Amino acid sequence: MNVLAAGTLSVAAYSVLPYVALAVGIGGLIWRKKTDRFGWTARSTELLESRVLRYASVLFHFGVLAAIGGHVLGILIPQSWTEAIGLSEEAYHVLAVVGGISAGFAVVVGFAALMYRRVRFPRVRVTTTRMDVVTFVVLGVAIATGMLATLINIPDTVHYRESVAPYFRQIFILDPEPSLMEGVNWVFQTHVIVVWFLYALWPFSRLIHAFTVPVGYIWRSPIVYRPRGGRSGARTGTYGSGAPDYSPSIPSSRTSRPKTSEKAAQPH
Repeated sequence: MNVLAAGTLSVAAYSVLPYVALAVGIGGLIWRKKTDRFGWTARSTELLESRVLRYASVLFHFGVLAAIGGHVLGILIPQSWTEAIGLSEEAYHVLAVVGGISAGFAVVVGFAALMYRRVRFPRVRVTTTRMDVVTFVVLGVAIATGMLATLINIPDTVHYRESVAPYFRQIFILDPEPSLMEGVNWVFQTHVIVVWFLYALWPFSRLIHAFTVPVGYIWRSPIVYRPRGGRSGARTGTYGSGAPDYSPSIPSSRTSRPKTSEKAAQPH
C-alpha cells in the first residue's frame, strides 16, 4: 500500500513539499527572530506543575536527542561508508533497531506523560493555545509513525538505506528523486510527509526553543528570589524567613529619625 502513487501527487509530496517546508521553516525562523525576539521560548509551565514535568520532560528530550542522532546517522551516512569501516549491514541493522526502539520508547512515554500532564492539571491546560493543539497533533502523528516504522522494519524488509536515505540526500543536493519513495511502505511515506509539515510549523510554535543554545547561561549572573513582605523569622512551608538578606541602601524613617535622649525630654 502506497500513500501516493507515481504522478503529480508523488512529485508534489516528495519533490515540492520538502523545499516549501524548508523555505517556510527557515524564513519563519528569520522572521520570528526579527519580530518576536522575546517570544522565542517554550513558554515553560514548570511553576504551575513540576512533579510530572520533572520526569516526563527529561525522558522526552533525551529520547528526542537520541532519535535525531539515529536519523542523522541513518540518512547522511551511506551504506558503503559503514561497510568500509568493517560494520556489516546485519550488524548495523541490529544497532539501528535496538537504538531506535530504545529512543522511540523514551519519546513515546515522555510525550504521553507530557500530554497527560497538560490535560490532567487545569492550571497547565488553560495555557494551551490553538497553535499548541496543532503542534501536538502533528508531533504525535510523527512520533507514532516513526515508532511504528521502526517496529515493522525489525525483519529489515523495507531497506530504507537504499530508498529513504538516498531520497533525503538527493533533497539536500537539490536533485530530488520522488521515485525512491514510491515503493516504500506507507508508514514510512506518512512519516516523511508529516515531518515535512512539522518543519514548516516549527518556527510558529513552542518548538522554536530547540534552536536556542543557552551559551550565555554559564556566565549569567544568578537570579536572586527574595520574599515579598512576609513574617520575619516565620518558618512555614514557603521558602525564606520573610526577612531581607541585604542592608537597605536608604534607611527607613524609623532608623533615620534622630533619637531624643531621655534627659532632654524631661521638663525643666
